[in-house]
Amino acid sequence: MILGIIIGLIVLTLLVLVHEWGHFIAAKKNGVKVNEFGIGFPPRAIGWIKKDGKWVRLKKSEWDKPQKSLILSINWLPIGGFCAMDGESDADVRKGTFGAATFWQKTKILFAGVTMNWLVAFIILTILAVTGMPEFIDNQFFLAGDNRTNPQPILVGEVLDGSPAHQAGLIAGDKIIAIADRPVDSARAVAEYNQAHPGETVTYEISRNDELKIVSVTLNPADAPYLLGITMSESSQVLHYATWSAPIVGAVTTVQLTGETFRGLMQMIWNLGSGLARQFSPDDSTRQSGREDIGKVGDSISGPVAIVGIFFPNFTAAGPTNLAFLAAVISISLACMNVLPIPALDGGRWLLIAIYRLRKKKLTTEIEANIVSRAFVILIALIVLITILDIARFFK
Repeated sequence: MILGIIIGLIVLTLLVLVHEWGHFIAAKKNGVKVNEFGIGFPPRAIGWIKKDGKWVRLKKSEWDKPQKSLILSINWLPIGGFCAMDGESDADVRKGTFGAATFWQKTKILFAGVTMNWLVAFIILTILAVTGMPEFIDNQFFLAGDNRTNPQPILVGEVLDGSPAHQAGLIAGDKIIAIADRPVDSARAVAEYNQAHPGETVTYEISRNDELKIVSVTLNPADAPYLLGITMSESSQVLHYATWSAPIVGAVTTVQLTGETFRGLMQMIWNLGSGLARQFSPDDSTRQSGREDIGKVGDSISGPVAIVGIFFPNFTAAGPTNLAFLAAVISISLACMNVLPIPALDGGRWLLIAIYRLRKKKLTTEIEANIVSRAFVILIALIVLITILDIARFFK
């Protein structure tokens, strides 16, 4: 669990830094000065500044003074990072500020972060398409002409006393690799083969404690209650492998997961709205149904505490493939969250600027600060609420 939490903190920090790096690159390419690029959130622990072509440590006595060049900093709060641009108000007209950039330049800067998150997800999923892609969603995309799955050893569960399997020496925990030199990849395949050969002596290749063994079993006749006398299950996760189509699989899976994220968000909003509306009904069953929908909202939301404290330990235990898939999902979630029309987020800031452009009115620093700060307060309140739910879920 501790390892999972540490990995979770590192992955979340890297994904947020990638997002902020997108803003940084776009700002520099569009002539906007970046005052500071920070790893973690303030208070600042250490900072560097470039002088005479060399990076030197910034003295603590100069931390609060304006600097002409970029500050690189490491900060005490370990999740995420930030890119602080000069003159981030839309009304700032000083050369080299965000406010002085054109609307198109602002668009590129604001959406560069989410673009980087989608790009990271695409890269991770493309690599997984080659090394082994887990199947987590319904109708997940795989190209039929370039798709193979990993062999699935069949895990032997219970072995009935006196059964053909028991007499042949099969024990719980054995893995069935092949029957009559034919590889098998599902419990169904084993059952179907047995049903086609009742009463016959069948050769099973099994793995026991990583050693291969050959076991001959004489199956019961067709009219017996059972043929072999074992319970079976697939012993590992099914993975899909691609070659030349890996970038296509990575791209389409990124789109699919983005769609699933927005669909889940819309469902959550619907459950919350309909649940609250039904609380005003005079009918007890309608109000109860509404409370259940509101409860679903709490169950479907997860914040940093649940992600780091629950999801990452579980996915870390499941192996690097599942951990990488989780990182891709979180990267997509960060992208989707930041395009939402909430003024404290990238998409909301862009929408606010666009609305004032369309109205041909000036978005003053005071108006922008009031709108963004109020939205930020609401966002912080939601984060606090989600954190409380996460903590309750964690201890539960």
